[in-house]
Amino acid sequence: MKNSFLIISTAFCMVFLNAQTTKSPSFEDIISLQSVYNAVISPDGNHIVFESQTVDWKENRYDRELWLSKNADKPIQLTNNLKGNSTGPKWSPDGKWIAFLSKRGEKTQIQAIRLAGGESFQVTQTENNIDDFEWSPDGRKIAFLQSEDKSEEQKKRKEKLGGFEIEDGEYNLNQIWLADFKPSQLSYMPRPDQLKDTVYTKELEARLIMDSVTFSVNSFKWSPDGKKIAFEHQPDPLINSFFKADISIYDIESKTYKVLVNNLSYDGLVDWSPDGDAILYKSNLNDSTSNYYLNDKLFRINTDGSRNKQLAADFDENINGLKWTKNGIFGIAWQKTQRPVLRIDPENGKAKILPINSERIWNFSFSEDGNKIAYAASNDNDITEIYHSDYPAKDSRKITESSKQLFNWSVAKSEVISWKSKDGALIEGILHKPQDYDPAKKYPLLVIIHGGPTGISTPGPTPSYVYPMVQWLNKGALILRPNYRGSAGYGEDFRSLNVKNLGVGDAWDVLSGVAYLEDKGIIDGNRVGSMGWSQGGYISAFLTTNSTKFKAISVGAGISNWMTYYVNTDIHPFTRQYLKGTPWSDKKIYEKTSPMTNINKAATPTLIQHGELDKRVPVANAFELFQGLKDRGIETELVIYKGFGHGINKPKERLAATWHNWKWFGKYIWDEDIDIPEE
Repeated sequence: MKNSFLIISTAFCMVFLNAQTTKSPSFEDIISLQSVYNAVISPDGNHIVFESQTVDWKENRYDRELWLSKNADKPIQLTNNLKGNSTGPKWSPDGKWIAFLSKRGEKTQIQAIRLAGGESFQVTQTENNIDDFEWSPDGRKIAFLQSEDKSEEQKKRKEKLGGFEIEDGEYNLNQIWLADFKPSQLSYMPRPDQLKDTVYTKELEARLIMDSVTFSVNSFKWSPDGKKIAFEHQPDPLINSFFKADISIYDIESKTYKVLVNNLSYDGLVDWSPDGDAILYKSNLNDSTSNYYLNDKLFRINTDGSRNKQLAADFDENINGLKWTKNGIFGIAWQKTQRPVLRIDPENGKAKILPINSERIWNFSFSEDGNKIAYAASNDNDITEIYHSDYPAKDSRKITESSKQLFNWSVAKSEVISWKSKDGALIEGILHKPQDYDPAKKYPLLVIIHGGPTGISTPGPTPSYVYPMVQWLNKGALILRPNYRGSAGYGEDFRSLNVKNLGVGDAWDVLSGVAYLEDKGIIDGNRVGSMGWSQGGYISAFLTTNSTKFKAISVGAGISNWMTYYVNTDIHPFTRQYLKGTPWSDKKIYEKTSPMTNINKAATPTLIQHGELDKRVPVANAFELFQGLKDRGIETELVIYKGFGHGINKPKERLAATWHNWKWFGKYIWDEDIDIPEE
């Protein structure tokens, strides 16, 4: 009896102590979470370099630096750029050097650091920022992408004619450059502030490999023998020109190139075969009217143009991060809310999911012999970690401890639920619950809608962006994040369901999800809010003017009028593909799917958030919805985030946007008057 009392008392004390020490993280805590990305394994498979992101509140920026794990041991910080980032690490073929991109002077340049340690050295000194690079197979050269320099021409024109710009008519082509890598010179390379010295600058000179071409290069890959460079190119660097991308091969010795793949629509370079006889590429073939929502097609082709064969034809999703190794072709693809690694047989083209014990793989990297793998992955109850394993990946070793940041935090409990929409379509979503969830209670519900539309919501302990989800859960709410029609992971037929039905079908999916939870008796149907960013903002705007179910709505960078959007956006083909017409060819479909069409039915208090310089969803959409709601006498507030485009990518403004949402829904869901702290 005494022992039973002791056990009960001990258990009670443990529960009490956990209750005392568990905390609801602040907005700053969530925004400040350190994250890891982009695991890159050394050629011998023993070491891993990766990127880690932290928040610098003083400088108001996200800082990415490189970390290194030797022999899968505890990682150490490798770089520390006090004013900029260090990104895109790539191992030299001999594994002795790590090259990366960093802005330590006026422009982003290639830096290199020894595996053995020491300071990093600048490898290039060019007029413009370097976008990407690759080591040659022998490690003696580095090829890189850089836009052409027209600064002098532009300066002269401005001095004579002032400032103007011709829409879609002015751009700088991206070009491939080549720099020598001479390790013996790096022992005395100068700091960035010394690079104006002509002696040192000469050592860093690079040369353009194609100087009389009229196309822009998107990406490139060295052949395994280092004698050729395959590259993807399009007529100009404008975003909509990707439809005309082709693939060519440049011969280093003859300094000539030939076109290998040139279908009428997009052709995208992926990789070389290990023997150098073939190229792996993606293509939309001749489709330029539905490739925003249909699957890419994957092909292999010999460099002489023979054996052009489609691979993974039976796999119904887009495959990304593809690499062709000695053990086959590997990639990652969404499968509902999971993201596994696939192996594709290069001969028969069959795709098979690999049994890696992680729910979502974000990137992976193989050793030179293909026998070891590093990858970044997350699971339902943790945040992204870096892993190391032999191939096949059976007993993976976790080399980071990012999830320890959540220790004693009260975070989201997640589950995947499903329901039928108005037209019978089966919809999945993530239902987040508080740690102390009580099935006997009815909770307020906040619906948070992802962007895309080909985005996806997944389980996780700390979902956020500019929405204080964890804090709302701890306040006593449920959160539903629907994977509405059009979302990735459910196949191209599902992604096609909102074609000519944008907003309308999406609203069915959201409202039916709310009704499903209400029928289960777990939510208070009179206290429901909705919000989202980009496409999620558009759907929220559509709900504002087409539904009275919600007590409050927040529209983030959302489309309010497809006609206004069409004439201002930087991706006009998106609208033409989903609506199957232009405002001049089919006015009715633009009216049917536009929130502004039913502005006179609007009744929901609506917060509108938008970046001042947004080109994807121009800010005119925000002003149009705002004025329409004001004219209707609907409570509304418009917040413009100065200097931002389509996303809020600085911590202080992200914090501000989070507070704005916290205040708005606090007022209308909880009937609270919240002041935003200014200190």
